[in-house]
Amino acid sequence: MNEIQVLIVGAGPTGLTLAIELARRGVSLRIVEKAPEHPVGSRGKGLQPRTQEVFDDLGVIDEIVATGRVYPPIRSYSGDQVVWEGRMHELREPEAAVPYPMVLMQPQWRVERILRERLAELGHHVELGTEVIAFEQDADGVTVTLESTAPDGAGGGAPGGARRVRCAYLAGADGGRSFVRKHLGVGFEGDTFETERMLIGDVRTPDLDREHWHAWADMATRTMRFTLCPLPGTDVFQFTMPFTAEEAPEPSLEYFQKIFDEGSGRTDVRFTDLTWMSLYRVNIRMAERFRVGRVLLAGDAAHVHSPAGGQGLNTGVQDAYNLGWKLSGVLGGAPERLLDTYEEERLPVAADVLGISTRLYARAKRNEQDAHVRDEETQQLLLGYRDGSLAAGERGGERVPDATLEGGRLFDALRGPHFTLLALGTAHASLVKEINATYGAAVRAHTVAHRGEAGDLIDVDGQVHDHYGRGLVLIRPDGYVGYHGDESGLGDYLLGVTAAGA
Repeated sequence: MNEIQVLIVGAGPTGLTLAIELARRGVSLRIVEKAPEHPVGSRGKGLQPRTQEVFDDLGVIDEIVATGRVYPPIRSYSGDQVVWEGRMHELREPEAAVPYPMVLMQPQWRVERILRERLAELGHHVELGTEVIAFEQDADGVTVTLESTAPDGAGGGAPGGARRVRCAYLAGADGGRSFVRKHLGVGFEGDTFETERMLIGDVRTPDLDREHWHAWADMATRTMRFTLCPLPGTDVFQFTMPFTAEEAPEPSLEYFQKIFDEGSGRTDVRFTDLTWMSLYRVNIRMAERFRVGRVLLAGDAAHVHSPAGGQGLNTGVQDAYNLGWKLSGVLGGAPERLLDTYEEERLPVAADVLGISTRLYARAKRNEQDAHVRDEETQQLLLGYRDGSLAAGERGGERVPDATLEGGRLFDALRGPHFTLLALGTAHASLVKEINATYGAAVRAHTVAHRGEAGDLIDVDGQVHDHYGRGLVLIRPDGYVGYHGDESGLGDYLLGVTAAGA
């Protein structure tokens, strides 16, 4: 029986983010995916500003930005006449505190490819065609039964054969129909709207410009018929349409052409190819638990959203970002109770975000005039863990804003799997040396000084000092303030989150 520390089930953005987080900390892992091939469809396509900050830390933001684009203006038509034009997001320029202020459009297949390539750099690959068919846990670990679904047996030995794997922890990132969640018996509360479905397809046409998101609506009822959104770095448009017919749609180019012709009244737009399509029902559900013993749930396995607001993929990525450092910390000797804070922190956040996407979906259903508008509520920069047990001090639990430093940015100092201690002012030089000597790579401590003063990091514009004042700021590996205060409580806090406290 193979033994590893973590087995991740599901290789979407959530599972891949978790795998990268663990791999860069040296955790032994496997990541398995039931599907025999990597997906090709656009699916989710919006990356929120906070998710871009996560991808900055993971080392993939350059390609994400280079191959993505800001959402184009929406252009609404009656036939071939433009009757309205506007934007979903207010245009904003990067600033010191928020380097990624705009939602980026990226088809999900490319996000996953970029994450897989980063994971490969760290020495790991997704095992396709590998399905979890059973697992059982005990006090020391989880025994998982894998079965190959690949015709050549690439996923797990002989085709149809089963083998067992022993792991310390099992992470279920296997989507809304999660086998892991169902096998645990965890409830998945919420609603499935059987009559409210969405047809999505990736189509090619040379007859529409790629600088606008094209939309056709019933002007009398102000209800959307369908939209065609140009996907960046491709020659493909994502076709989306509310679908109310009882029969299943035909997976054919001719079917999509017929829908467009009848709905738009135009004959001058020809589709030349259909590369992918999907039909899904609107689900709004959340798991009752995110952790049962040594088994954890993340992403769609823990919560599924309406498509409104682009929250689902982003919330899953941040589940993994929260879980990764805690899981590796416990495996490295940190107190077991640290892992309890995953559910403590992420379940209320997921509930809050689920409420946002549900409200946006309801506004769209009611055909409200500004239902398409998105604001900072959806960008996830305001989310934090202020009421959690890991939040200590005035700024505890808050997202850390970026800042300009001499020769770089604050995010440069934070990037990586470590805690970061910022000692503001010159009175803590000896403590900084002590922390670096005691905790090694686990905690990187810096003195932060004003311009003209001596320090490891120079706060050239005073942004860090203006935000935190004087004292000590311990920043968690996921970019949130853990501890903010003086020296008196720092040692006890570090005991609770590092191997020193085991």
